[in-house]
Amino acid sequence: FLKVEPFLPGHYEVLDLKPNGKVASVEMVKYHHCREEPLHALYDNVEKLFPGFEIETVKNNLRILFDNAIKKRLMTDRRIGCLLSGGLDSSLVAATLLKQLKEAHVQYPLQTFAIGMEDSTDLLAARKVANHIGSEHHEVLFNSEEGIQVLDEVIFSLETYDITTVRASVGMYLVSKYIRKNTDSVVIFSGEGSDELTQGYIYFHKAPSPEKAEEESERLLKELYLFDVLRADRTTAAHGLELRVPFLDHRFSSYYLSLPPDMRIPKNGIEKHLLRETFEDSNLIPKDILWRPKEAFSDGITSVKNSWFRILQDYIEHQVDDAMMAAAAQKFPFNTPKTKEGYYYRQIFERHYPGRADWLTHYWMPRWINATDPSARTLAHYKAAAKA
Repeated sequence: FLKVEPFLPGHYEVLDLKPNGKVASVEMVKYHHCREEPLHALYDNVEKLFPGFEIETVKNNLRILFDNAIKKRLMTDRRIGCLLSGGLDSSLVAATLLKQLKEAHVQYPLQTFAIGMEDSTDLLAARKVANHIGSEHHEVLFNSEEGIQVLDEVIFSLETYDITTVRASVGMYLVSKYIRKNTDSVVIFSGEGSDELTQGYIYFHKAPSPEKAEEESERLLKELYLFDVLRADRTTAAHGLELRVPFLDHRFSSYYLSLPPDMRIPKNGIEKHLLRETFEDSNLIPKDILWRPKEAFSDGITSVKNSWFRILQDYIEHQVDDAMMAAAAQKFPFNTPKTKEGYYYRQIFERHYPGRADWLTHYWMPRWINATDPSARTLAHYKAAAKA
């Protein structure tokens, strides 16, 4: 029974190879922190950034760094495509990417990919963006049965049982499968990492102070490898695709984190206000998309009337009975599932990876609110926005 331990990101390990073939760890060294500007910044060809935190200066610097974050990721011999949910982040990536591919005289059209069920809010928004930027757009439709059928494959690919990660991974797994089967796009761009960096989650509206919001943003970035980056990496890699995520560019993210805390918080009831303001006059994407409220990927793929998490919960209700839940703490003493949905995912995980539950240190949950479910659609702010 081998002990398999995750290797922490941003570290390297020095090992001593003994004459008898055994290996001993000498030291584990952390070489990267999200706040630190990378050393290669001294040598890259980014325009000189302007000093100071005056709003126009900051916006100008952010545009330069974001542009460069995409430009340096164009290096490839394979065809480039882009995931497009119609949210702020993926739309900014797709629009900037298309602009740069044209400037580089790339001969093929940019393919963008959206996934959802019928009446999906994401599909409508993504279509609008694709029309605006002029990409070759693909819409992938799936139904609840298809989504439920791939849960086993998804959890096997992810190597986690985190509830929100599993929910959001189904759509990404299915769209990756479609890309692999029906197109020759292999290098796929996406908007991952922006919510953690730019305080995009709805619960940031409840942050007690800009400093607490800053702390939370950094915590989320440090834990990305357990949640959103894990989802994005594994669901695409499962189908032989290579994901590129410009929002997590070291120069862009370290500059964003260097800004004063009160610049980065939600303003006027709108999360990611600074990022939206930065591209206000660019005409990169339609105005209503630029200011579209946050919609979690696992929610946006369905209609507002029937959320994906509700569909999953309704199905799982009949798969896990009350007696199983009553014995959950005995069966799963570590990270005991509190809901039938959590129990169901954990069962599948244990079948594939018995005794490896400690790969996930804790479940992803919003802060500062009494949330019992990770979906943004259960939050009061979302409900108020939906009525507006």
